[in-house]
Amino acid sequence: MARIWLTLGAIYGLLSVSLGAFGAHGLRGRVAEPMLVTWATGADYLGMHALALLACGLIALHLPGSRLIGAAGWFFVIGTILFSGSLFALVLTGVRGLGAITPFGGTLLIAGWALLALGAWRNL
Repeated sequence: MARIWLTLGAIYGLLSVSLGAFGAHGLRGRVAEPMLVTWATGADYLGMHALALLACGLIALHLPGSRLIGAAGWFFVIGTILFSGSLFALVLTGVRGLGAITPFGGTLLIAGWALLALGAWRNL
């Protein structure tokens, strides 16, 4: 699992910087200012959870069988896709209904942090 979390963490980091730059430069003047803020929030959370995945990967190197750390990683992956992905889709399409997906992603991210904390507490 360490390889998966470290690889996905690096990919999420790459995407965070790339999409953040696209939002700052490519979308300026094309979408309303509040939508640029929404885009930046998606990029920020993507970057934050890139670091969370890297932490899962590093912990998994020391605790290769930890189910809690593995579960935290999956919650971060899916939660980020739902949270940041729905914000990016909202900005690009203007479909407001996509914003209804965002809280589900946020809930998974919160649960991921709880699982990471519990996994660290029980296993380290």
